[in-house]
Amino acid sequence: MPSIAEADWRAHVTTADRIRLRGWRSAWMTALDQARTAGHGGDLAADAALFDPDRMLADPLPPAGDYRCRVVKLGSRAGVGLGYVAYPAFRCRIDSEDGALHFAKLTGSQRPVGTIYTSEPTRGVFLGTVVLGDESRTIDYGRDTTRDMAGFVERIGTRRWRMVLPYPAFESTLDVIELVPAG
Repeated sequence: MPSIAEADWRAHVTTADRIRLRGWRSAWMTALDQARTAGHGGDLAADAALFDPDRMLADPLPPAGDYRCRVVKLGSRAGVGLGYVAYPAFRCRIDSEDGALHFAKLTGSQRPVGTIYTSEPTRGVFLGTVVLGDESRTIDYGRDTTRDMAGFVERIGTRRWRMVLPYPAFESTLDVIELVPAG
């Protein structure tokens, strides 16, 4: 039996998340347009590597360790909300256990937690859930569609990665989480 790191994420993904992942480019283009319309074209240009949907380097999986994770929410759901929100860095951690990479955002009011799977030479796939507010327990992936999260993990520079979450259940059209080693 293959380890979870060798397992095909397609065997674990929900139908709804498969659709979200398939629509990643549409989500990204819509989100960028909404952010620009909201007056944040300069913010996008200031960090072009982070917001370029085609920037993906080989070896996409970040190593285990502590990270600073900056969350940027692009676009708005159904035209309600802000077109661009950038948060200061939060604490995140990637653990490697039995060959699997487990991601957890440790601070903040919305904390994605899940598994990063090997997928392509330039992309990993994240499947997980979101822990909200003062909750301390994680809901299993696939149990609550409003909590399920799916996205891609990509290396965009030396010791710099991003997690891209198309069509999250809350607030935005696309969430981009920048991952930079904490040390």
